[in-house]
Amino acid sequence: MAIWAHSRRKTMFASSAIDVIGNTPLIALDRIYTGPGRIVAKAEFQLPGGSVKDRAAKAILLAAREDGRLKPGMPVVEMTSGNMGAGLAVVCAALGHPLVVTMSASNSPARARMLEGLGAEVHLIPQVDGSPGLVTGSDVEAAARAARVIAKERNGFYIDQFNAAEGIMAHETTTGPEILEQYGRPVDGWVAAVGTGCTFMGVAKALKQVNPATICAAVEPQNARTLAGEPMHVVELMGKHFMSHMVPFQSGALQSNCDTSQLSLPYTEPTQGIPSDFFPSFW
Repeated sequence: MAIWAHSRRKTMFASSAIDVIGNTPLIALDRIYTGPGRIVAKAEFQLPGGSVKDRAAKAILLAAREDGRLKPGMPVVEMTSGNMGAGLAVVCAALGHPLVVTMSASNSPARARMLEGLGAEVHLIPQVDGSPGLVTGSDVEAAARAARVIAKERNGFYIDQFNAAEGIMAHETTTGPEILEQYGRPVDGWVAAVGTGCTFMGVAKALKQVNPATICAAVEPQNARTLAGEPMHVVELMGKHFMSHMVPFQSGALQSNCDTSQLSLPYTEPTQGIPSDFFPSFW
């Protein structure tokens, strides 16, 4: 649908897709959860790129333009499995930067086509030791290594999302405060899956600044080595600024030795599942 008008009076128009990244609504899940308490979900799928990654893409690129690391028209290069690439494609299109992404060949072909449809140049990197549909840490590092090579060859700006502190700040300064404002009071708990860790740590930091008692739970599949507290090599996990080592505490919490926040993260051993009394205390 398109709209046009002859008048140029002051309007509420967004000047680009960048302006509509953020301020997603909270949706109450009252139909599927009736209590005790209430569960609400942040509708990040409504962002232009379709996921929460739009926020990090916007924050990293705008910061790089402001401090001169990203010059006008300079190519932007990054490794992705799909969502970060989509967010970067939206922001790069608005800012006038060509985008080149690398991704493991084991990722869904539909994701590569989606990124190409958004204007990105996509390079599929052969798998190292995974299988179709299963991306390993070595596959991720191979794609990241290819991205670094392309960035150097083309004099481009390498995003390096695993080590970009702006990713955490984006959620500490936007997503977390939005949740608090929309909910109208401090929340009892926050649950999110962990990818780079940016969303989880940024939001958790914002929520805990208002209410230190807020429970912040990182959720991953069973046998996920990160949340089990196993030491991880930096290329297998989150990057040097984030969760390069996860250390288990006797209290049943994890603490990240990241530079930007020292958050205690509740967890259960992957083989044990979530205890039956966990959610009542949460909500």
